[in-house]
Amino acid sequence: MQLLNFIKSQTNLPEIGIKNTIQLLNEDCTIPFISRYRKERTGDLDEVQIGEIVKYKSQFSALEKRKTTILKALEEQNFLTNELKLKIKAANNLIVLEDIYLPFKKKRKTKAETARKNGLEPLAKIIMSQRANNIDFIATNYLTNEVVNEDDALEGARNIIAEWINERADIRNSIRYQLEKFAVITSKVIKKLESEEKAQKYKDYFDWSEALNRCPSHRLLAILRAENEGFIRVKIEIDNERALGKIEARIIRTNNDCSAQIKLATQDAYKRLLFPALSNEILNTSKEKADENAIQVFAKNLKQLLLGAPLGEKTILAIDPGFRSGCKVVCLNAQGGLEYNENIYPHAPQNDQIGAIKKISSLVDAYKIEAIAIGNGTASRETEQLIRKIRFNKDIQVFVVSEAGASIYSASKIARDEFPNYDVTVRGAISIGRRLADPLAELVKIDAKSIGVGQYQHDVDQTKLKKSLDIVVESCVNTVGVNVNTASTSLLSYVSGIGPKLAEKIVNFRKENGSFTSRDEIKKVPRLGEKAFEQGAGFLRIKNAKNPLDDSAVHPESYEIVAKMAKDQKKSVLELMNNNQVSKQLNLQTYCTNSVGLPTLTAIVKELEKPGLDPRETAKVFTFNQNIRTINDLNIGMLLPGIVNNITNFGCFVDIGIKESGLVHISNLSDKFVTDVNEIVNLHQQVIVKVLEVDVVRKRIQLSMNYK
Repeated sequence: MQLLNFIKSQTNLPEIGIKNTIQLLNEDCTIPFISRYRKERTGDLDEVQIGEIVKYKSQFSALEKRKTTILKALEEQNFLTNELKLKIKAANNLIVLEDIYLPFKKKRKTKAETARKNGLEPLAKIIMSQRANNIDFIATNYLTNEVVNEDDALEGARNIIAEWINERADIRNSIRYQLEKFAVITSKVIKKLESEEKAQKYKDYFDWSEALNRCPSHRLLAILRAENEGFIRVKIEIDNERALGKIEARIIRTNNDCSAQIKLATQDAYKRLLFPALSNEILNTSKEKADENAIQVFAKNLKQLLLGAPLGEKTILAIDPGFRSGCKVVCLNAQGGLEYNENIYPHAPQNDQIGAIKKISSLVDAYKIEAIAIGNGTASRETEQLIRKIRFNKDIQVFVVSEAGASIYSASKIARDEFPNYDVTVRGAISIGRRLADPLAELVKIDAKSIGVGQYQHDVDQTKLKKSLDIVVESCVNTVGVNVNTASTSLLSYVSGIGPKLAEKIVNFRKENGSFTSRDEIKKVPRLGEKAFEQGAGFLRIKNAKNPLDDSAVHPESYEIVAKMAKDQKKSVLELMNNNQVSKQLNLQTYCTNSVGLPTLTAIVKELEKPGLDPRETAKVFTFNQNIRTINDLNIGMLLPGIVNNITNFGCFVDIGIKESGLVHISNLSDKFVTDVNEIVNLHQQVIVKVLEVDVVRKRIQLSMNYK
């Protein structure tokens, strides 16, 4: 099977688009670059479609690698025939491939292998022929020192037959079908652990049973987590009699002594070999699907979080709140640089509110502060209330900012390198302030798993999770674009074609030589070659450059086209830009060439009309209900303002200003049937919710958005 045909069979994408995308990927082009700047070659495929091609290209590579390994093993064992070779090469997935290889696979010492060594394979063949009678008598011909009686001989023969049955692809597929259609997953609590406090969060699964193919991904992952933590036992079940009947119907053709032995061998094969292996396989397959589902949820949430509304380049006072240890206060300039830091102690046990108010007021005046960012952790509500009491000399916006992952950043090497002379508390406060200014630029410094916007992210395949989240981060960074003169190494490392090593070299070059004045100047960075420049230039921005296109998403390879457009309009390039009539003034057909067509030209014109436009919204102030401080303050029926802080397949979680977030179940999102939570809410969306249920003991809050 060829790569092109394999990807075609897995997607509905056009052949020419797949073919050219594969070619571009083989030329070390990145997904963002291909989707934005090679539209003609791909047929205008978007990032998601190109990502699908990348995924199946990788799957094909893994399949081909496994085929090579198997072919080599079979050749070394002298089992490889032309027919077998063709079957292996035609296999289109790993399950089919492994089924073909199974009869030839080197095995550990098995019952069947022992029986063969004892000379019982001929007896097994006689039984399988189903033509012999008086099989007990025939078995006496196979007695040896190791095989002492007829029962031993027949048992050994049955062990060989059981292995043959287990290795038949048609039988394995029959059991697979039964499992896919009818498998039930059951879970039972381990009695001695039932009363443990940690077990209570899995109480729903102490006695649970459900069709496996209907078990939602979040529930399956929860059940498997409970099993991994040792609180429950999980089993997969099907109708064994029906499954056995299907196998026997494929094998048994007579009703004699042989058929009786085959029936016993079939039961053994099913119970000892087929069902354990294939029930594990279906559970693993279901887990993989659940993983993919959970990873998709996390990826969607992460994208929304990274593209969260920035406040922009403002002077910010950031507070990492606390009680006993006080609140860490930092003042940041418009570029996110640290200007000042200090502790205040407005809460118990010191209760120095007057001193704290004076200090905050003086810092706001001294550093010309435009906004205040307060972390949403311990003492957040108390600190917010304190700040809102202060009468400033000017309008100061106050924001509560998520601290998720801030402690991870503050203790990281990135943070130590950025602020070697400050401790983790100062770094944490800086991160809170910078998140308000530009969430994307700050969050890329943190391992995405630590941000806490997924479901069961620690239970899924970690390699797949990292790969998926890296793609999301790369997409977000390149969608927004990066100011090459202010971006951190972390942010630059996600730019198309750059990576960590080149990002570090760009930052070092900037420190030694000052700010870049043009995109061309980026080529002077050591080891940044033509390919890296081609892939990354369109995503790097130069503010106040001589050529205004350097601060746009127009790729340098298209500068000549824009210059021609400007000349034809008798304008300068700068005059052509920021003109929302460009598309009406130009006949794009006249600018088409063999390599540049209407898709690229349309994208160029769209960029010229709003050059360098940040696709994100602007941060908005939000205020929680000031009378709600803990879960004990909640009453059923209350209407409360909140912010969506996590989205799952079964609903969304809403921050209502207390430690515990409340769940709006998917059934309570709307008065209409909802299939996709993301169609109703977005991460960081400001909503009004109604309190439906409060479980103080389990710290659970049920909310509704369908209350009108």
